[in-house]
Amino acid sequence: MKRYSVIFATLVGLLSVPLVANAQATTAPTSAPSTADAIRQTYNIVKNNLLKAADKMPDDGYDFKPTPEQRSFGGWIGHVADAQTAGCSRVLGTPKTPSAGSKTTKADLVAALKDSFDTCDAAYAALTDMNSSDVVQSYRGPTTRLASLAGNLAHDNECYGSIAVYLRLKGIVPPSSEPRR
Repeated sequence: MKRYSVIFATLVGLLSVPLVANAQATTAPTSAPSTADAIRQTYNIVKNNLLKAADKMPDDGYDFKPTPEQRSFGGWIGHVADAQTAGCSRVLGTPKTPSAGSKTTKADLVAALKDSFDTCDAAYAALTDMNSSDVVQSYRGPTTRLASLAGNLAHDNECYGSIAVYLRLKGIVPPSSEPRR
């Protein structure tokens, strides 16, 4: 009987080793990204969506308005470009006067959008956890660097939501709804 107990205990021990090892592997703590890295990751997602959306709309769709009272698709692209140029250049301490709102062609608006992302790329790249509380000038006055860049992200996401609806109304699948590869 004692022999069976030893065999049983050995068998249980051997069978439980993979379970314990797997449990340790799946519950091992992973470090979360820093706040600055998390903001940059989110920024890159919305940046990708906006650039792809601007590219997906055909040239003739840039004049499209669901109703006469609403902004055109091109107007949305220009609005995002102008807001980003103004906001991100303020965060960098080198305010720029935006001009995308006066553009009308897809080529000019996409170029302005890309330029605005160049400015924002620099602003987000300069963000660190250490300088996130630095005071910068925003649309509404002094705020923190992090709050200003988070506000830019919120604005971009709101605008992308409208842009996605315009794409769907034209029968185009928005980038955020495309199948993942």
